[in-house]
Amino acid sequence: MNTQHKISNTTITRICDAIVYVEENLDKKLSLAKVAQKAFFSPYHFHRLFRVVTNETLQNFINRKRIEKAASYLLHQKEKSVTEVSELVGYTNLSSFSKSFKKFYGISPTNFKEISPNKFSKISKIESKKGQIKISFEQYICNINNALNWLKMNTKPAIKTTPRLDLAYISHKGKIEAIGSVYNKLVKWATPKGLISEQTKMVTIYHDSPKITDPNNIRMSACIVLNDPIDLDDSVNLRILSPTKCIVSRFEITPFQFQQAWESSFVWMTENGYKKADNDPFEIYHNNAAEHPENKFIVDFCIPIL
Repeated sequence: MNTQHKISNTTITRICDAIVYVEENLDKKLSLAKVAQKAFFSPYHFHRLFRVVTNETLQNFINRKRIEKAASYLLHQKEKSVTEVSELVGYTNLSSFSKSFKKFYGISPTNFKEISPNKFSKISKIESKKGQIKISFEQYICNINNALNWLKMNTKPAIKTTPRLDLAYISHKGKIEAIGSVYNKLVKWATPKGLISEQTKMVTIYHDSPKITDPNNIRMSACIVLNDPIDLDDSVNLRILSPTKCIVSRFEITPFQFQQAWESSFVWMTENGYKKADNDPFEIYHNNAAEHPENKFIVDFCIPIL
């Protein structure tokens, strides 16, 4: 973004804090004044800065996140009624929710829930047109048996509680494949602080699903695990991942296999009767792929579950 270089790192950090607050409170009333207060800005300045940093207004961001969160519930927690889902994402009027959902996805929430009744449907295409998102559904490229067989050949999923992770992170918004440059920035920050070694672990947190969110709006966090307290500067933020009950799948794979690994892991989750929790899924990297003889990542795929 051409104007973003004029925004200080401190401002970006405070905007990121506001984004986290919004994402954690979608079921509550979120006024401009309240969110601006969380970022320690006046409403007037916050409104302007938020748009510069995120390329969308605060209200558009809140509306989009509520609808995308609703879509996630409808996909992963089908036992919830449309009315329950609408309330969970902050709507007090079912008619208003249905209208907003249909405007965003081009389909009613009821039809959205029913159109993918089997356990391996996916949103395969997302197109943005005049601010609206249109979707089409199709089967996974691999059918359910192939997905499970692939998983069986590559890993053995286990139910574990992940340890608390203290993370220094930099946010990324945009296409998933572009996060590499964010990690380069994170490593450049961490190296002179003595944080990079053979024991260093990196973590990627996915705040949005590519099944639901426009690729240009996907938010991720590129993180480094902190083993000891450290004074952070304005270049990075601090996030703590509490111990979380997860389906954990250890893979040794190439970057081209990540999508298959995620899709197969979610198929396994559904087939084994688990429900995805509200927490964001994440990856924990245990090696530097550039030092692997086959340039593979040794990585845990973690899906938080209820």
